[in-house]
Amino acid sequence: MAKKYQEKLDLLPMEVLEQASDCLKLLAHPVRLRMIDILMQGEYPVHEIARICEISPNQTCDHLRLLKGHRLLDSSRRGRTVFYTIAAPQPTGVIECIRKNCNLKNSAL
Repeated sequence: MAKKYQEKLDLLPMEVLEQASDCLKLLAHPVRLRMIDILMQGEYPVHEIARICEISPNQTCDHLRLLKGHRLLDSSRRGRTVFYTIAAPQPTGVIECIRKNCNLKNSAL
C-alpha cells in the first residue's frame, strides 16, 4: 500500500532557494567566512582584516571585492584607508548557524 504524502507542504519557492544557493556558494570559502565573522563584530579596515585572516592585503581585497560585488558588504573610505561593514543579513545568518550547529570540537567529523 503506497503511503500518501501531504499535498500541501510548506516549502520555500525555488527562486528563494536559488538565491540562497548562490549566496552559499559565495560564502563557501573559509577565508570569506572568517571575514564575515570579523565584520559581525563591527567595521574593520582592510589591513586589519588581512592581519586577522593571515593573508596578504591583495588576497584580502580580492575576497572583499567579491563579497561587496554581491552586495553582502559595504565599504567606506577615510583618507587612504578602506573600511568594510556587513550590508546584508544573509552572511550573518550563515555564521550564526555555523556557531550553533557546527561545534567541531565536539563533532565526530
